[in-house]
Order: sequence, then structure tokens, then C-alpha cells
Amino acid sequence: MTAAPSSGKVHEVAIIGAGPIGIELAVCLKRAGVETLHLDAGQIGHTLTWWPRNTSFFSTTERLAIAGVPIQNNHQQRITGEEYLAYLRSVVEQFDLHIQTYEPVTALMHQGETFQITTQPQTGPRTYRAQRVVLAIGDMHFPQRLNIPGEELPHVSHYFRDPHDYFRKRLLIVGGKNSAVEAALRCWRVGAQVTISYRRPWFDEQRVKHWLLPDLQAQIEAGAIRFLPATTPVAITPSHVVLAPTRDGQPVDGEAIIHATDFVLLATGFRGDQSLLEMAGVQLQGENRAPLHNPATMETNVPGLYVAGTVAAGIQQRYVLFIENSHEHAGKITQAITGRWPTALGDVRGRIYTPDLEEIQAN
Repeated sequence: MTAAPSSGKVHEVAIIGAGPIGIELAVCLKRAGVETLHLDAGQIGHTLTWWPRNTSFFSTTERLAIAGVPIQNNHQQRITGEEYLAYLRSVVEQFDLHIQTYEPVTALMHQGETFQITTQPQTGPRTYRAQRVVLAIGDMHFPQRLNIPGEELPHVSHYFRDPHDYFRKRLLIVGGKNSAVEAALRCWRVGAQVTISYRRPWFDEQRVKHWLLPDLQAQIEAGAIRFLPATTPVAITPSHVVLAPTRDGQPVDGEAIIHATDFVLLATGFRGDQSLLEMAGVQLQGENRAPLHNPATMETNVPGLYVAGTVAAGIQQRYVLFIENSHEHAGKITQAITGRWPTALGDVRGRIYTPDLEEIQAN
């Protein structure tokens, strides 16, 4: 089936991705009177929909708020993913943003002075044209696979849904960062028999939140949670996992551990889909395959194509971009397109998001 013909309209800006930063940029451009086409492969804030239930953000509310709209709640503490999705819906409603959800972009081509965008919604292929395109697609499309035998077995998952699933069951969690540590504590507290396998001898205090690590350490020392340091899985079977010893995080020769378990949770991280960047001709640099872009404007090496949010950092093997430090991307792109910094951006108390003097002079 071929794509439906374009209507001939050329949109001023197309935003691909409706996570927090994509929505924030849409608000900034609407306030500035810029016409936009906004697309997302799923629902708004899609990544948050597969978060574990009732999981709180590590960031505080003022660092998650977008477009100058505070996040209000009745406890003034960190909020859950469910609460943040409700907040994002309220921002979309407040500014009456027209976002075409469940319309994945399958092709992006730079043609002369415009871009051709091909999508695949349920009703069939469509094509659009836009003068400028912003990719705000995030960096968590696929799990980081271990590529070991048994990884596809039904009792193995890369996604932590709900601690209740593991009540009175043996659970092996593979990983040693925030997601693995929090999952271990929550699952143990609902009655699971939890074991953690981590390829390092101990957890990095700089990479695990300060309120989680002391709790985990106490449970390990008490024998409530079992810890298998310097190990990594090399095979999974319906009844057990084969764990090899490691040195400096890498497997080495030595006696393997045969660990019996009912379920396996691989908290090994996620990676982004960079296919749209590649097909549009964006240069990807370094081990993180970060898109080449001007940090003052977020414009890539492809004129008129911008990146916003965590996608700007590429495949983050060590996270440097989050929601809380990506608000400025919406400001920089808005300024690059309109010549003016947004009237409101983010909601960090005591801090006003404005461009640096050097950035103003550079533009």
C-alpha cells in the first residue's frame, strides 16, 4: 500500500514525540503563534505507561513541571508516574494542543527546503510536509538485551510491572542501578524471595539514590535480600539461571553459579530508536551515537532538523539528560525559530530559564 498523497500544505513545524519536552515545546510554539503538526507513535507520555505502578520520580515536582505550569498535589512530595501522566493530560487540555497520537512516523526525508514525513496510523499511510522538524522521541524504545539463551522465556522480563506479580515467588533481579534496587526492595516488601545479581562487587553510591542504597544494604546484611556480587547471567532455563563470575564487570573463567528461580527481571536499561535520525541524514557521534547538533539552538547538521529532550544525548550508557535538565531545549528551539525566548519554561522555583549571553550573541 502506498502513502496517501499530501494535501499540499506545508506545516511550519512538525514535532515528533509527545513526551514532556515535546509537549512543552508545543506550548511554547503555540504561545508564539507558530503553526505545528504534532505526532506520536503512542499516547502522550507513552514511556511512562510502562513504568512500574506507583513508582515515584527521583526528580521533585518543580523540576518536572513544564511550560510554567506548576504540579499541584496534596502532599508536596515526589509524584508517581500515574500522577505525572494526569498532569501532562491537564497541560494538553489547558492549552488545547492538537496531538495526533497513535500515528507512528515510518519515514523522514529532507527534500530541498522541506521535510517529507510518512506515518502509519491505523487507517493507513499518510504523508506530510514541514519546513522544520523537531525530534523529541526520547531514548527508551527498546530494552538493552543481554543476548543470552533463554532471554525470551515467558518467566523473563525486561519490564517491571507490579511487585504483586512476584508475591511468594523466587525472583532474580539482574542489575545494580536505581531501577534494580527499587524493584528489589518493593518486591521483597510484598513477600517475594528476592536475589540480586550484579556484575560489580557493590553498588555505585553516585548512581543509586541516597535513600535507596542504605535500605538495600540493611536488607542484604540482615539476609532478607540475597546478593550475588560480581556475577552475570549467561543462560536462562525454565528452572534456573546460570551465573558466571565477572571481573571489572566482564565475564571471566571460573565456577558458575546455578541459581534456581521462578522469575527473572532483567533491569539492564533501555536504548533509543535512532532510525529516524539516520534516515534524515543526522550524523551520530561517539560511543553514545549522539546526534551532531548546535547546543545553542539544538539544530542538527541537517538544516531545519532539531533534537529536544533525551534523544539529544544519543544512546545514554551513563545518563546525562533527564526531563529536569532538558527544559532549555524547548527554549532554545523556540528562540531559533521565532527569535524570542519563551515567556514561560519549566517551573524550578528561584530559577528562570533564560539563554546565556553567549548563546544570545551566537544567534
